[in-house]
Amino acid sequence: MSCDSISPRVSRRRGLTLVLLAFALSAASAPAALADSTQSSNWAGYAIHRSGVSFTKVIGAWRQPSATCTAGSPAYSSAWVGLGGYSETSKALEQIGSEADCSASGKVVSSLWYEIVPAASRTIRVKVNPGDDLTASVTVTGHSVRLQLDDLTRQRSFTKTVHASTVDVSSADWILEAPSECADSFSCRTLTLADFGSTTFSRASAVTTAGHTGRIADRRWNATKITLAASGRPFIDSSANSGVVSASPSPLAAQGSSFTVTYRGSSAPSPAVSNTQRRASTAMIVRPRLMPR
Repeated sequence: MSCDSISPRVSRRRGLTLVLLAFALSAASAPAALADSTQSSNWAGYAIHRSGVSFTKVIGAWRQPSATCTAGSPAYSSAWVGLGGYSETSKALEQIGSEADCSASGKVVSSLWYEIVPAASRTIRVKVNPGDDLTASVTVTGHSVRLQLDDLTRQRSFTKTVHASTVDVSSADWILEAPSECADSFSCRTLTLADFGSTTFSRASAVTTAGHTGRIADRRWNATKITLAASGRPFIDSSANSGVVSASPSPLAAQGSSFTVTYRGSSAPSPAVSNTQRRASTAMIVRPRLMPR
């Protein structure tokens, strides 16, 4: 791992609220655009999964959102693609994405990151601005994880291959997340989601270890639509909700390869947490970094 191009990020759990499906679709007979649905207190987007199916690659594109910020109300949002994390028993997640945060002073702070849970997230030292068009992918081969993120607007690219002692390839995910912050592995809280407006994920596809490439709505797996809502379970056990808001993904479009996540409103803002309280934890981690000032 090359430490001259990255730096440890704050430990924010990016997890799913793993409410398993109330029912499962039959991949052989279900309409391609149909998806099950569930709620999470920190994720909004889509995850694909099916018993017996493993994934080796996930691909997606989105435009870096801005955020509507208010002084005195820090808030956070993150868009990412990844492999793993959907299973309720998962202890690993390989992901890469961007963040649009609001500092305590009301400033929009944009950044890029990657994370191999349960290790701490890492900042990608590539500048990103609101409105930049981004593409990203995660490829897992054995315990080798290749992460790539391209800023098409600025014509900048980041690629890194790392070794992961534990991996999860049982799902592929396209997520807009409200990060969670952890004092330790058992004490976490979901941070206030920044008002990111809306973010569209496009060109979404995944590749199985058997070599099949398909969109989110492919018949060979189940797709779950995840709505961020206060009533959803957090992906991290014993997380406390702090200023939870809501965000909703649209139905799938572009033959099952695109959808839009829309911010739906907020409750009370969450207070800032000192840097000493941020640590890596087990299960999905999300990344607000050093708290922006």
